[in-house]
Amino acid sequence: MTGAVHGAIQTIKIIAHGAEELRRDVGGAFMQIKKLTDELSISDQVQPRDFASIKAAGFRSVICNRPDGEGADQPTFDELELAADAAGIQVRYQPIVPGKANDQDVSNFSVICDGLNKPTLAFCRTGTRSVTLWALSESRKRPIDAVVATASAAGIDISGVARRVASGGTTPTNVGDASFDVVIVGGGAAGISVAASLQKRQSSLNIAIIDPADTHYYQPGWTMVGAGIFSAASTAKTMGALIPRGVHWIKSAVASFEPKDDAVVLDGCRVVKYKRLIVCPGLKLDWHKVEGLVETLGQNGVTSNYRYDLAPYTWQLVQRMQVGRAVFTQPPMPIKCAGAPQKVMYLSCDHWNRNGSLGNIDVGFYNAGGVLFGVKDYVPALMEYIERYDAKLNFFNNLVAVDGQARKAWFEVSEPDKEKRRVAVDFDMLHVCPPQTAPDFIRVSPLADAAGWVDVDQATLRHKSYDNIWSLGDVMNAPNAKTAAAARKQAPVVAENVIADIRNGSIVSHYDGYGSCPLTVERGKIVLAEFGYGGKLLPSFPDWLINGKRPTRLAWVLKEQILPPIYWKAMLRGKEWLAKPEKVTVAKPPAA
Repeated sequence: MTGAVHGAIQTIKIIAHGAEELRRDVGGAFMQIKKLTDELSISDQVQPRDFASIKAAGFRSVICNRPDGEGADQPTFDELELAADAAGIQVRYQPIVPGKANDQDVSNFSVICDGLNKPTLAFCRTGTRSVTLWALSESRKRPIDAVVATASAAGIDISGVARRVASGGTTPTNVGDASFDVVIVGGGAAGISVAASLQKRQSSLNIAIIDPADTHYYQPGWTMVGAGIFSAASTAKTMGALIPRGVHWIKSAVASFEPKDDAVVLDGCRVVKYKRLIVCPGLKLDWHKVEGLVETLGQNGVTSNYRYDLAPYTWQLVQRMQVGRAVFTQPPMPIKCAGAPQKVMYLSCDHWNRNGSLGNIDVGFYNAGGVLFGVKDYVPALMEYIERYDAKLNFFNNLVAVDGQARKAWFEVSEPDKEKRRVAVDFDMLHVCPPQTAPDFIRVSPLADAAGWVDVDQATLRHKSYDNIWSLGDVMNAPNAKTAAAARKQAPVVAENVIADIRNGSIVSHYDGYGSCPLTVERGKIVLAEFGYGGKLLPSFPDWLINGKRPTRLAWVLKEQILPPIYWKAMLRGKEWLAKPEKVTVAKPPAA
């Protein structure tokens, strides 16, 4: 069990449609196990701490059908494997991208099941991929009606899979299982905010949010969790409590987009039709892109504030460290909150400075880019803290491999006009910002540009090829900072433009590229960076109140005490404080 994984679970048994539920200690959430046959059951995400209760429930093997990196609260398979081995349970990894199970995947699932001790528990994020693999496998052995009946007895609807089987292996999208005026893909900061902003403007709209997650996270708070200022629990709320009243929540993953039919195909082969589509599922943390990283996350001094369960481990490491080398990394852009990799360094150094140990700690910042911060106006203030903490800046250094047990990291150095080289760096603490990409189902979709991001007009946020599709948040390709503050400004713009389109009007609002990065340079002071397209400064407050180019205590108060309630109680409820969209002004033609 890793240092970042702790806690126990209480097991309770509830028999309903053949289901057994395990209550977790975090938030009282449930992991539901649904029995398909005497040999196979299905569940949603398994956590390392669940294996003792899984074994107590009688299971002898587990299959993981969820690829690593799909969620910010998701353990890696290596963590699960360690916990399974400790519990004496067989475990296998067969990652399936939502909606992409092919004939070979189905065959492989059957072979894996046949080779395991029984009974077996298969899981993914919601259980849908696992049950789809089972259903497609079973349909080769018996009539699909019998397979549907077996799943139905377990409380699982696989009618979409049945349609796929009946249509020769493809999912027909000309007819949907449900239809809505507006479908929003993603229930994060962008998705819930734009749903609330739409409702505020036209309450009669039939809106659906598609998101498989049970929990919604205030991710800007994880920097503070990693510094011991916020608790991790304070950054999480149940998704159901945040979806605006009257908005339908479809708890499923998206498999594919079919814009020619105005349809979204869900995991499990269900089809949702839309009149207008808004795409905002966030991005993917690509932990596997760094060799050896997933095997050592949460142990051996390797941590990351980019994952909910690892941010507390960051604070544990900072508190324990009295001497040694602390390494902080930043991958190539784009990444969410580009200031976060250095924020954790500043707050860690501030703690070590206050307890008198900073002089014994060698601090290094290894950045794949060539500058400390992309907007030069804020660099002088940041450099003062780099010098205060005696942190060594290493530009053009990209983390490519980690050996946690040896406490060694390797960086590929790509300096201009020099040959690439690889350097090894020893560490006692390593904070990693993982490489980041668009989600797999976005990158392979017709909505994506050549780099894999949703292709939008940077002002209107409307798709360049499909007039009834918009996008906002981290997943789209406008050249702005990927921050929650950006989504706060984008949501009203998209809402106003969608409503204008519904009413057969023209585009009425433009997004100016606004983003904000509160750079926590010490406990109690923040450099409040606010900027738009091209690095143009877009301060929300006059300099006499908060001078964004200098560290201020008031900016800290804003970050610590004001922004969290604004997020939960205003932004996610359609209250657009300091976020009113910029109106498009159309020049009048000259008089005849």
